[in-house]
Amino acid sequence: MRIVRRITFLLAVAASLTAYDHSGLADTGPCHSMEFERAAYTICKVDLHNHTVRLYWNRSDGTPYAYLSALPRSLEGGTGRMLFATNAGMFDSNLKPVGLYVEQGRELVHANTKSGRGNFHMMPNGIFYISADRAAVAATQAFLKQQPQADLATQSGPMLVIDGRLHPRFDRRGTSLKTRNGVGVRADGKVIFVISQEAVSFDAFARLFRDGLKCPNALFLDGGSASSLYAPTLNHTSNIVPLGPMLLYSRQREEHLSNNQCRTQKERERVKEQAVEVRLAPGAFTE
Repeated sequence: MRIVRRITFLLAVAASLTAYDHSGLADTGPCHSMEFERAAYTICKVDLHNHTVRLYWNRSDGTPYAYLSALPRSLEGGTGRMLFATNAGMFDSNLKPVGLYVEQGRELVHANTKSGRGNFHMMPNGIFYISADRAAVAATQAFLKQQPQADLATQSGPMLVIDGRLHPRFDRRGTSLKTRNGVGVRADGKVIFVISQEAVSFDAFARLFRDGLKCPNALFLDGGSASSLYAPTLNHTSNIVPLGPMLLYSRQREEHLSNNQCRTQKERERVKEQAVEVRLAPGAFTE
């Protein structure tokens, strides 16, 4: 009877693992719609363990990409397929980032700590960055104090949420309503990109990140016509106006997954094979 119980257990495990594997094939993509406080948003969740985020600004000839639809459809060597792309911070009339810009570990534009007018200078502004496989949003002064070794970084402003608190200048009664997009990082490390599907206030947008998406820190990327999302699976087309920095999110190919994921996949296959071997073994059902 012990053999029968073991066979039953192994077959049940194999069936559940097969179902798990097939469930991964029905990938609906990282983006979906969400309603919060009667406003509609598109939410795109990023897992850096399985996917890659890249910053783009200029082509190899020095000219800006300018349009999300012009970005590469796959990474170098075909190692990943684009899932979505979005604008990645503010820029000047020449499409040059107005603040810190780090692409593949190279600082191409220095951090901007000057005073000025406009959303970028609504202090504190902040920086979204990725270092190794960890993403974070930090106020600019905190980032400069910590000096993390960033593989990717973009500066924008204002901060929407700072350590669980809304930006001090936001007013729940604010009447400035625009399409807005931003980025936040949850406590579990997941990166959340958001673009509103309608005009919203800064305060409402910040509450979405803090209360609806549970991001203790979040950064405004831009608003109005510059807020753009290219997501073919959701029929989101390219931007209307030319953009400066842009973020691209792609799925890694299976052979580029982490060693832990590969080990997990091998373990699933080993258990399934073991179950089949026991099921086919002659005399397996005899006591």
